[in-house]
Amino acid sequence: MATQTVDATAEDIASMEIRGAATIARAAAEALAVQAEESDAADPEAFRAEMRGAARVLLDTRPTAVSLPNSLRFVLNGMAGESVEALRSSVERTVETFVADLESAQDRLGRIGANRLRDGDVIMTHCHSTDALATVEKAVEAGKHVEAYVKETRPRKQGHITARQLREMDVPVTLVVDNAAHRYLNDVDHVVVGADSIAADGSVINKIGTSGLAVSARDRGTPIMVAAQTLKLHPDTLTGHTVEIEMRDEDEVISSADREEIGDIEVRNPAFDVTPPRYVDAIVTERGQFPPESIVTLMRELYGDVDDQPWTEPSNRDAVSADDR
Repeated sequence: MATQTVDATAEDIASMEIRGAATIARAAAEALAVQAEESDAADPEAFRAEMRGAARVLLDTRPTAVSLPNSLRFVLNGMAGESVEALRSSVERTVETFVADLESAQDRLGRIGANRLRDGDVIMTHCHSTDALATVEKAVEAGKHVEAYVKETRPRKQGHITARQLREMDVPVTLVVDNAAHRYLNDVDHVVVGADSIAADGSVINKIGTSGLAVSARDRGTPIMVAAQTLKLHPDTLTGHTVEIEMRDEDEVISSADREEIGDIEVRNPAFDVTPPRYVDAIVTERGQFPPESIVTLMRELYGDVDDQPWTEPSNRDAVSADDR
């Protein structure tokens, strides 16, 4: 049975109280650490089953947020020992390592991405990405003057968070509605976005509207930099799996009262879209910057070619592997 911490964390991730790939990953890993600490499992197998169950509760919250399953993979694959206490200790150590890596990854990524920004550059952002903002922060720390056009990013207006954090860096900000992006791209030197996940072919899955911005940017000749920690690489796509696009609540788009007044309509609220690699100039990670077509090499180096799902029961895992073959 999952602990209250796991249930509360899952609820916060699903409702977007916890947002951002690294923040989601850290929260999930730390929830597993609490699960291990509070477990009263009588034997090692019961402990392992309990940890797998807790991981599944967390996994079901955000199907597109690949940092979530990647964090669960890291923790569960690091779980080892012949006793409950040994397993518990291994989970705690693994989570500590994972969190330490997370804390340094964004700093390294920011420094690499900042090298692509020149003094006086104007950027355009979409949605809110701490990885994307890390590149700006490091550029500012290096003494570069950077200005930003920030898209509001409907329906949840995450662009407002980006605008606030850029102003905290003293970056001049112009907030524009999403539909105005094309008009201002002539004034922009770089489009800088994050990624929710990245597929093996270099496709970028990010907040809905990213692909349209990328097409407009290519039309204007504006380079597109995707800032994404390797945590966001999607190893399932190595085996040909497609990335599931999350559909969010219709009430984010239209109120019940407005919908009733309009009449019988269908409402769709996809959270993400897919930007093909041909529209992306560089993917910047904490391990370096890559053309999108070569990201598969890094993905194989980090995750191998196996579709690993350690949160499933061992018998089910064998069945999944057989199906993949």
